[in-house]
Amino acid sequence: MKVTFPHMGNMWIPVKALFDYLEIEFIVPPPNSKHTLSVGTQHSPEGACLPFKLNVGNLIDAAKLGADTFVMTGGVGPCRFGYYGELERQILHDLGIEMELIILEPPEGSLLGLAKRIKQAASHKPWIKILGAVRFAYRKAVAMDRIEDLVHWARPRAEQPLAIETIYRRAQTELNEANNSAAIEHVVKRTREQVLAVPRKQDFTPVKVGIVGEIYTLLDPFASLDIERHLGHLGVEVDRSIYLSGWINEHIFQGVNRAYKEVKQYKQLAHPFLAHSVGGHGQETVGGTVEFGRQEFAGVIHLLPLSCMPEIVAASILPNVGRQYNLPVMTLYIDEQSGQAGVLTRLEAFVDLINRRQSQPSCEREVRHEQIVFGG
Repeated sequence: MKVTFPHMGNMWIPVKALFDYLEIEFIVPPPNSKHTLSVGTQHSPEGACLPFKLNVGNLIDAAKLGADTFVMTGGVGPCRFGYYGELERQILHDLGIEMELIILEPPEGSLLGLAKRIKQAASHKPWIKILGAVRFAYRKAVAMDRIEDLVHWARPRAEQPLAIETIYRRAQTELNEANNSAAIEHVVKRTREQVLAVPRKQDFTPVKVGIVGEIYTLLDPFASLDIERHLGHLGVEVDRSIYLSGWINEHIFQGVNRAYKEVKQYKQLAHPFLAHSVGGHGQETVGGTVEFGRQEFAGVIHLLPLSCMPEIVAASILPNVGRQYNLPVMTLYIDEQSGQAGVLTRLEAFVDLINRRQSQPSCEREVRHEQIVFGG
């Protein structure tokens, strides 16, 4: 068995660690690129969302490299993500590619059911080894999030932002190569020291912008057109409503790690505006925007793939949140026609808007909400 999996930002680092620990032969697909998207779009339904098309491209590329099994997480509710795995398996079958599918989700909310599926993916290794592998991989996910937090803080403050990008790439490589918990912690510590050693701008306080939306477009730089990096270079400190380790805890482990309170908190904050689940991360998007408003962020950017149903519902509600918290919100719909030149132009305009608002008395600030579809 040669296992593969679709990309989603830096998720490949902990997933690779999991398979390495379990001594399972695996194939990491080539990084997301225009080629990945082109291949995936060619073989996906026209109305499928951007993450689905990238997933299909990943799996076709991995199959060409010899993968015969792919692992996916699952989902429930109105979001179509719950159908991804089976639809992708059927598309591969129609192309003459036979791959076994393993869905990692707690069937009917049962962690025991999840454990059985993990054991299947782990070629029935002993439980003690499986638990060790899961713990080790999860530590890498937490470490990656800590490093991303450092990068978000440092980009707008650095005199030379490209120095931060160099440190970030090195940290990704070193974290991937770390083979024990001490090595993981050393990478985080070393990265922090390097980041703090980069000369910073004097007498400069960056504006803060929150990023909310669909999980894939939040975590995957190719899908988001790298807006976190662009914003950092424009002098903006960013924060997201969702990070990888929190998503794993909530979606895979059913909230076992009580240290992560964001999802439950976001649902409570969303309740006055959206009182029930609409699938995906719709409630978290609304609740995350409320939280950024409460923290007096300068603005919020809402990212979603074109045709994403839960996020379309959230997008219709965010203008009300923006008005209540005097918070500019820009919604960006992204599909395979999107380009970086277009997103950079709009980001520059949005940053100019929030910088001008910050220089005004709070009582005079006009609330703005823009919905922008990237395409063409």
